[in-house]
Amino acid sequence: MTSPIIDAHHHFWDPASGGDYGWLSGPFEPINRKFEPDDLRPALQKNGVTGTVLVQTWNDLGETWDFIRTAQATDFVAGVVGWVDLTDARLVDTLDELRGSPEGIWLVGVRHLIQTESDPNWLLRDDVRQGLKAVGAAGLVYDLVPNLPQLPSCIRTVEAFGDMRFVLDHISKPEIRSGGFDEWAALIRQFRGQHHVWCKLSGMVTEANWQTWTPEDLKPYVHEVLDIFSTDRCMFGTDWPVCLVAASYDRVMDALQECVKDLSEADRQKIFGLNAIEAYRLPEFWGMGA
Repeated sequence: MTSPIIDAHHHFWDPASGGDYGWLSGPFEPINRKFEPDDLRPALQKNGVTGTVLVQTWNDLGETWDFIRTAQATDFVAGVVGWVDLTDARLVDTLDELRGSPEGIWLVGVRHLIQTESDPNWLLRDDVRQGLKAVGAAGLVYDLVPNLPQLPSCIRTVEAFGDMRFVLDHISKPEIRSGGFDEWAALIRQFRGQHHVWCKLSGMVTEANWQTWTPEDLKPYVHEVLDIFSTDRCMFGTDWPVCLVAASYDRVMDALQECVKDLSEADRQKIFGLNAIEAYRLPEFWGMGA
């Protein structure tokens, strides 16, 4: 590919930092360690990845500040999706402080781990919606990271906020390992026609059977998402290092390439980079004709 390749979804973390990483246990124990830029760099170089979007791992404003500073100091991080408290009365000031800082250019989006909220309709609360308005007014993307129970509230939210950009993470985490296609498809098809919403072709290998999955298991889900969002609004992401419990970085990338091999070169360039640049307005790349 001659155009930029952007990994639109990955993380860094350090469980020793005191963050909310209790989930790094049981089957996730192999990734219960520190992951930082030098751990990812070899995989990016091997696969020709030009830049990345670094995404929050827990609901903490301190991590957002750490991540935009990391972006400033790291040659390949092209943007950060951080966390802010959408219910905070000082949210506008917080966003101004973040965006006005020397590293603030790297903040391109916000997300909240809505699947950890006891209320599946958390996004529909009045105070949350006021926060979403502030995020949109700041020119930032809002990343949606639902499981199926939260998906209806995501659909209602994008319908209500047609003037701001949204990105749906991990194709909303269908249960690929158990063949959960029909229930997922019935919901995600409601995004059809929402041209201000993009979808990340990410996080799929960890929803499949970790030991036995193949690209054939992913193809029905990838093709459904492409039909709904089109090749103009789908983007590649690895969800590294979470993906490592089920696949290497190389294998995740190869699997998506296999799923989209019948598309034109122009469409593959959109999925593997140009759409992420457009959705997130990535500072180093925006204006390159994406």
